[in-house]
Amino acid sequence: MGIVSRYSARFWGIALLFAVSFLFLLFQGGKLAFMVFIIVAVLCLYLALSRWSGITKTQGGRTLLGSEHEAVVEAGTSLAVQIHVHIPGFWPVPYVSVKDRLIRRGGEEHMFETFLIPDWKRRGEVSYRTPPLRRGFYEFGETDCSTEDIFGLFRHKGLLQMPYSFGVLPQKVHIREWKQLHQLFRGMHHHSATTRSHRETTQINGVREYIYGDRLSRIHWNATAKTGTWKSKEFERESLPKTIILLDRNIKAYRSKEHFELAVSIAASLIDYGGRRDLALGLLSVGKDSKYFEPRFSANHQKVIYNHLIDVEPDGTHTLMDVLRDRARLFMPGVFFTIISPDHGETMTQSLAWIEQRQMNPCHMWVSSGVPAADQERWKRQMQTTGTMGYAVASLDELALALGGRSV
Repeated sequence: MGIVSRYSARFWGIALLFAVSFLFLLFQGGKLAFMVFIIVAVLCLYLALSRWSGITKTQGGRTLLGSEHEAVVEAGTSLAVQIHVHIPGFWPVPYVSVKDRLIRRGGEEHMFETFLIPDWKRRGEVSYRTPPLRRGFYEFGETDCSTEDIFGLFRHKGLLQMPYSFGVLPQKVHIREWKQLHQLFRGMHHHSATTRSHRETTQINGVREYIYGDRLSRIHWNATAKTGTWKSKEFERESLPKTIILLDRNIKAYRSKEHFELAVSIAASLIDYGGRRDLALGLLSVGKDSKYFEPRFSANHQKVIYNHLIDVEPDGTHTLMDVLRDRARLFMPGVFFTIISPDHGETMTQSLAWIEQRQMNPCHMWVSSGVPAADQERWKRQMQTTGTMGYAVASLDELALALGGRSV
């Protein structure tokens, strides 16, 4: 029984056909029986030798087109993938089926199947394009290569091990300028903000070496005249209050995955803006894997925050007030504190008041997609009454417009 179950029904059918043709030749004889036996024997020999077509020892490589060999891409990007295949051996291979797997951390899997006809060197290549990818970490699984005989009776398989992993960053929007933030830093709130953050410096505009591409308005003419070399203005980083971004990950606050994706994209866009403006930005993200990144200004620090945002999920159970009170020791007076949350009720009001009581500057980035107009007006009146900086963001495109203008 074990031997019978080891082979497929097609194998036993071919074996039976060979046995019948042999018995027909043995007992009937003649030219017809001999011709039938020769034909069946040749076919059986072909089918047997197809097992050693070389498909089990397939070699190959994978190339991602358009990714510029980067280990991260942005959400919504569609990747073009090219697979090169080489089949060792000499036995004819009519075609090769290539199945590639793209696995997202969390269980989601994409299967891509393409076909190729090898050339005379037994080489070939196939290409496919992935659908727009969601934010997260991805890796390519084993690649299945298979072929069949010309009759389609037997399938022979081989595996290609071409491991490669990459991350898909949240979508970002380019923020040209956050006007009200810089008004807070340099305008009427500058003295109180810098005093709270304990920056005892009187130098507002620093001087640095000229970098090719600096605008004419940024040239420090006095320093250039004194030194004889080009100098540029640089706003002194020590005089800028640090900024903390709190990403609300409470699972009850979000209606859908897209709702939370907008919140993550807002956070990523603010981090990107801070990196370009040399702002000391930090991130507080509380859920199953709570993380706190202290405000710093460095490319490596920004990269670490991005890596966290790649696979962050709305898996928290704590309210905003619980998060703030539990980590109150981390916050220093004078910090510019931004909360990204779809919450706009009493809990948010208490949270913003708690932040202000501790001599920090609160700001509410309200994820307002799908909220009725009446609730939006009520929120605006609430922000205006308390004098708190706030922005209603219903889509990522609105973020740059909102920050470029005035808050509510």
